Amino acid sequence: MNITANIFLLETPRFSNVFLIKDEDHILIDTGMPGQTKRILGELTALNIEPKTISHILLTHHDVDHTGNIKKLQEATGATVWIGSDDAPYLMGEMKRPGVKRIIQSVIRPQKPADCRYFEGSGNFGKLQAIPTPGHTPGHHIFQYNSVVFTGDLFKTPNGRFKRMPPRMNWEEGQLLSSLSLLRTLSFDWLCPSHGVPVRNSGTLEKFLDKECRSVGKCE
Repeated sequence: MNITANIFLLETPRFSNVFLIKDEDHILIDTGMPGQTKRILGELTALNIEPKTISHILLTHHDVDHTGNIKKLQEATGATVWIGSDDAPYLMGEMKRPGVKRIIQSVIRPQKPADCRYFEGSGNFGKLQAIPTPGHTPGHHIFQYNSVVFTGDLFKTPNGRFKRMPPRMNWEEGQLLSSLSLLRTLSFDWLCPSHGVPVRNSGTLEKFLDKECRSVGKCE
């Protein structure tokens, strides 16, 4: 699915979205659930993207449905893997994921990449900006590329409707709500969540933020 001329939502990954930015340095955002590497590589080839031209793989956070193919995709592409510094110990197997995610980790055993680099707060990759948005996980980040914001698990959009992630899946609810409020400070045309469909910026977002944030005094 084309979102803009050079931004694609890959069609083949299931359950969690994977995005491609075609630029001087091609970028993948997240890698989906385990077991989908061949599908992702096949779709990249269909889009005339040679895997070795992927320069960076940016991870919104450490959850296994976002990092499931990171080891094999790094091997296939030679890309540099990036993740928030507070999520890196979970990705690299140095810390166990908290709560229900520890159970998920024991059932779906994620493979770690050979190495990774860390976002220390905000970071820039040419036209792309990494923005820290803790709450769903300690080191959760969103990414803005021109008029498109990739929002990870700040929220989901089943059938195009905004919906919070279940509280049991969030590391710290108060920080998540504060991170949601950051969307008010950004200028964009598209929001691309990891679960659901890309949505255009509209008054629906404002209603969602009002409902979720003002009720607990976290939004301006």
